[in-house]
Amino acid sequence: MSQSAPASDPTPAGGSAAEEAEAPPPSPFHRLADFVALPRIGGLALSADGSRLAVSVATLDPEKKKWQSALWEVDPAGQRPARRLTRSAPGESSPAFAPDGSLLFTSARPDPAATAEGDPKPALWSLPPGGGEARPVLTRPGGISSFTVAAAGGEVVVSASTMTGGSEGEADEERRKKRKDAGVSAILHESYPVRYWDHDLGPAAPHLFAAGRLPTEESALEGVPQVELRDLTPEATAPVGADGDYALSPDGRLLARSEQVPDGPAGHRSRLVLTEVSSGATRPLVDDPLADVYAAAFSPDGSALVCVREALSSYAEPPDYTLLLVDVDSGTARELTPGFDRWPSAPQFAADGAAVYFLADEDGRHALFRVDVDGGEPVRLTGDGAYSDLQVARDGSALYALRSAYDSPAVPVRIDPVAPMQDPVVLPNPGTIDRLPGTLTEVRATAADGAEVQSWLVLPEGASAATPAPLLLWIHGGPLMSWNSWSWRWNPWVLAARGYAVLLPNPALSQGFGQDFVRRGWGEWGGAPYTDLMAAVDAAEQLPEIDETRTAAMGGSFGGYMANWVATQTDRFKAIVTHASLWDLDSFTGTTDAAYYWEKEWGDPLREPKRYEQNSPHRYADAIRTPMLVIHGDKDYRVPISEGLRLWYDLQKRGVPSKFLYFPDENHWVLTPGNSIVWYETVLAFLAEHVLGQEWQRPELV
Repeated sequence: MSQSAPASDPTPAGGSAAEEAEAPPPSPFHRLADFVALPRIGGLALSADGSRLAVSVATLDPEKKKWQSALWEVDPAGQRPARRLTRSAPGESSPAFAPDGSLLFTSARPDPAATAEGDPKPALWSLPPGGGEARPVLTRPGGISSFTVAAAGGEVVVSASTMTGGSEGEADEERRKKRKDAGVSAILHESYPVRYWDHDLGPAAPHLFAAGRLPTEESALEGVPQVELRDLTPEATAPVGADGDYALSPDGRLLARSEQVPDGPAGHRSRLVLTEVSSGATRPLVDDPLADVYAAAFSPDGSALVCVREALSSYAEPPDYTLLLVDVDSGTARELTPGFDRWPSAPQFAADGAAVYFLADEDGRHALFRVDVDGGEPVRLTGDGAYSDLQVARDGSALYALRSAYDSPAVPVRIDPVAPMQDPVVLPNPGTIDRLPGTLTEVRATAADGAEVQSWLVLPEGASAATPAPLLLWIHGGPLMSWNSWSWRWNPWVLAARGYAVLLPNPALSQGFGQDFVRRGWGEWGGAPYTDLMAAVDAAEQLPEIDETRTAAMGGSFGGYMANWVATQTDRFKAIVTHASLWDLDSFTGTTDAAYYWEKEWGDPLREPKRYEQNSPHRYADAIRTPMLVIHGDKDYRVPISEGLRLWYDLQKRGVPSKFLYFPDENHWVLTPGNSIVWYETVLAFLAEHVLGQEWQRPELV
């Protein structure tokens, strides 16, 4: 195919003030300032009577330096427009309704009645059912990080970071003050791990506190004493503490939670424990030495719960998932999804307790399923799209969830509780996008071993045989995930607005295609995952809308590993962008925040070096010829900055055309609006230089 102009001329991220004034962009994806200002919906909550839905909506603050969340109300019937409920500079998140209709949420907004100085910590707030002013109802010196509410009784349990010996609020505050006054930031660790994703663990650790029923607005006005929190996990210590998911029985009597326990000298697994809230007495409920057990949800009558069992991975086998139905009194459990060749998650009981709803990846979608508690095959209720934040109406009349897809950000939808393969009704909301700069389609390819590889393909407007578009291969992270939902961080429409086609394949190791599909790449990341990606690119390049002479590859995390591996195996691409990427597998496995997890797949590098030697990209650095853009954040503890630094040095000393975009204060993700814009600007400039043959234009602010 001859080289020709892209479907639409790629342009700089912004453009001059005169250009912007003369011609407003055809979509918010054409100008990065407009893109980062789009509202982002999350955190769906349904009231007990089913008459109200609440969501958290993040937008740019007035200075455009951070995203600020607020709570909005959505009409479950889909008749009324959404309306904003809260407004503060710190923002509000994690909405949940109490049985009396009050809306609970967490926020670091200042207490209007407080006189103490210093920055407010996140607290639990309550907004009355009829509206009015929100009021703080629970605080802790280290802040409230999360909470849950009993569906019937309204009892509340919160999670709060707590110093050792600081169960009482005053003691916790005193210990924090002593460290601050002494200028001490050191943390002494006596067990693994020491950090997690983007933050250091210790010296405080999460504890769970029972708050009972919260005072009503009327009783608060009458001077009822502040709620006292009772520590349900007083033995929790750093580094992990009581850092697991948790749920209250409908009557508030029992608390089910996942608890971290040792698994080998430096490893952990999770078991399910049950705590009697009134006494604090705790007993193991499901303790499987061969599995992690978590995500418990109680039945409507509280007699049973459903949870996820994740079989621990090993050198020979990837993990596998199923749902367990557990009797609360006896602890007896049985599989609810035996033989189901997908990975169920986020289970919830139906309103009558006769069925369980759950989510699972399926063929490039994240679908909603229903399975009867008496047995039978799970029934898929949704077609396209990825679902989250499932809410079950108490009367069984409807389900509500957030739905996203590559052609839609997350929006609230209403779902029929039993109908299969639905296209659910979207409810009026502040986050719907009216227009996208292109179209979405699917591409399927056949790998060398006969496996089918599914991909999403975003085509820019105007792409045709006469004006084929340059192609970007985007490789997902994980690796045990799949491309199936909208992403603000890796948004293909920003590239489509500049004339690029974006291919999003699901190669070996991707979930949602069966256990054997995962097994094809287990411990052999440079094998089937790589050849599957190349098969997907080959199939896309056969389309008349694609210019196969102008292609690039990009990836982050595991996708960054694959981008590095691609660079060592082929020179078919004009440019490669690698974000938060693994370069030296031995070094990564020893310095990441959860080394024991990766050693299950790779083995101890001193005893099982073969997989490291065969699959580590750094061993093949001499083969790289493709220009590379390396991106890394210094606060990334999942893939430490040492990986990016070593890769950058190895490219530079070999004379490979390369650049290094370094974020001193970002982590595995780039989370601030300004840095997000710079991320896209730099990627676009690098691609324009090497894929489109344009002169390099350094982004203004870096």
